[in-house]
Amino acid sequence: MNWLKIIVLSLIWVEGYGDILQQELQQHWQRPLASQGQSPKTQTSLEPKNCATCHVTQFKDWSQSLHSRAMGAGIIGQLVDMPATATKQHQACIRCHAPLQEQAVSLVLSLQQQNSSTNLHEQGLICAACHMRESKMYGPPHRNKQPDVADMDKFPHDGWQSSTIFQDAQFCSACHQFKPGEYALNGKLLENTYEEWKASRYAKEGKTCQACHMPNRQHLWRGIHDPDMVKQGVEIKNLDFKQLYNNITAKLSIKNTGTGHYFPTYVTPRIIVEGYQADKDGKILLETKQQYTISRKVAMNLSKEIADTRLAPDEQVMFNYQAKRHPEALSFILNVQVEPNAFYTKFYQITLKNNSAKKGKELIQQALEQSQKSVFSIYFKQHSLR
Repeated sequence: MNWLKIIVLSLIWVEGYGDILQQELQQHWQRPLASQGQSPKTQTSLEPKNCATCHVTQFKDWSQSLHSRAMGAGIIGQLVDMPATATKQHQACIRCHAPLQEQAVSLVLSLQQQNSSTNLHEQGLICAACHMRESKMYGPPHRNKQPDVADMDKFPHDGWQSSTIFQDAQFCSACHQFKPGEYALNGKLLENTYEEWKASRYAKEGKTCQACHMPNRQHLWRGIHDPDMVKQGVEIKNLDFKQLYNNITAKLSIKNTGTGHYFPTYVTPRIIVEGYQADKDGKILLETKQQYTISRKVAMNLSKEIADTRLAPDEQVMFNYQAKRHPEALSFILNVQVEPNAFYTKFYQITLKNNSAKKGKELIQQALEQSQKSVFSIYFKQHSLR
């Protein structure tokens, strides 16, 4: 067989595999998800705490992750002011934040103020949302050796359905990527993380979402809310600082060196790069502050894109500071601040100011306080002034 024929056959095989993968993914993430029903042999609970009986490490990781808090005060604070019958409107949020049909039912019962054995919707993106369909368990291939099919009935849950879709970046796209034709601003989909990754060198190198966000199959999904994770994704260098006579100049470079998508992805976070002078007590002399924002800034009603200064993978930006020295200044500071929930912080403030929240007012206030506490710095450099 000549090399040309081998290459052609290989391409046909890859294309065929891609079609099969797409079919599996579409079937696994059909929205809205169907009810699990009851297993013919065992009654399988959807409660994450029941999974913890055997999957201790995975449950502990999940409990610390944002997936476990996907239905936080901000989401529920909006949903409680919706009619219980507005199930299509509910899906706009819970299709990703609490995607199981049983969670949709739990939400409706809660809005109707009916007693339920469990508020399953409040537990966010639970184990079963990814791993269970029709009361059957699904997961990635075994790390070492896949058990023989004949032995499957010896395993809990009557074994599991092994699938490589759990190792593919497209699995994450079910919630982290809008489809063509869905909501877009300035010709760009509002949620476009998977396509950002697909266009990067990481996709070509085979470095998937799971490689960074689920290393060693950890269920932590660390991202923009985690200072250490953010620091790993960017390289920040103070390239220059000069104090010449009465002038202060400085340069700070920020490069997206380790993030497999835009930094940041989506419209929620923003990164503020700032330089300022401070007095003897370390107090900021506001008139000396200069800033550069890295974000996708959109109108609060999502009607238009105002600016997009995010960094694509391997892209770099330079922050240049130049100002006269303030008479009271004793130090010059460069700071890079991350606001993971910047859009939501503003949204909650406007909602409370306009009295838009009724039943959910206390929850929105709680969400605002949580979002304000999520701010952190990934770079801080202080220079003494002569």
